[in-house]
This record gives sequence, structure tokens and C-alpha cells, in this order.
Amino acid sequence: MRLTTKGRYAVTAMLDLAIHFEKGSITLADISKRQGISLSYLEQLFAKLRKKGLVDSTRGPGGGYRLSRPPSTIPVLDVITAVDERVDATACDGEGNCQDHARCLTHELWMDLSRQIYGYLENINLGKLMEQRHVQEIYERQEWICFNRKSA
Repeated sequence: MRLTTKGRYAVTAMLDLAIHFEKGSITLADISKRQGISLSYLEQLFAKLRKKGLVDSTRGPGGGYRLSRPPSTIPVLDVITAVDERVDATACDGEGNCQDHARCLTHELWMDLSRQIYGYLENINLGKLMEQRHVQEIYERQEWICFNRKSA
């Protein structure tokens, strides 16, 4: 599977938005501080996420980004594909021309793995991720660190 930093950061940033969903718009600068992702990189990702209709943006004071719909309705797969990532474990991009323009010996194995990964990412949404205990613990730690930086 070719999941790069782009896909990982997109999911991380969208999960951050999901956790703060009830608070309204969140600035990319806040996400950048909490998640350790460069602001310019987030700007590139969010342009794609907005184009795919996963986030809405608000300009001006109090502006920022928010999820376009509830976290439980946004599959992780949608986030990953919105930033041009592929869910494919094959060497041939699923074309079946892996070895001398024909299928290789393990083509079906990698196709099956791709389908499994695709199905998993399609069936887990941002809402389910938010409910995981470790996600909540990490969120609380990040909020504490950010609060203490502001008051220092």
C-alpha cells in the first residue's frame, strides 16, 4: 500500500477537526501546533479536502475549518482518497501487468490485501476513531500541552 505522509497527515488533521467538531471552526495554525504538521502542508491538504467537500472554510475573525458533516459520516477512506492517495498493495497498480506484461505469481494475494485494507478504511469513520480510549488520552495530553504553552 502506498500510504504516504500526505494520507497520514490528512487523517490526523481531520481527526483533530472531528474532536473539536462542536467548537465550530478551527484554525490550521491550531491543528499545526497540536499535531506537529507544518502550516503550509496543512494548507495544501485542506485545499484538496475542501474541494472534495469534506471540510468547509470560514474567513475572517473566528474563521478556520470545520467538518462539512458529522464525524460518524466521514469514512477514513474518503479522507485518504481526497488527498490523492491510493489503497493498493500491488506493484502494478492493480493492472495485472506485474511480470512481463502479465500477472505475477502473487498478484491475487496483493489484490486481496488491497480489498481488505480498502474495506477496513471504508468501514471505520472519524466518529469511531474519536471513541477509542487512546485517542481521547492523546487529545487530553495535547490540549494540556497547548494550554500550558499559552499561559507560559
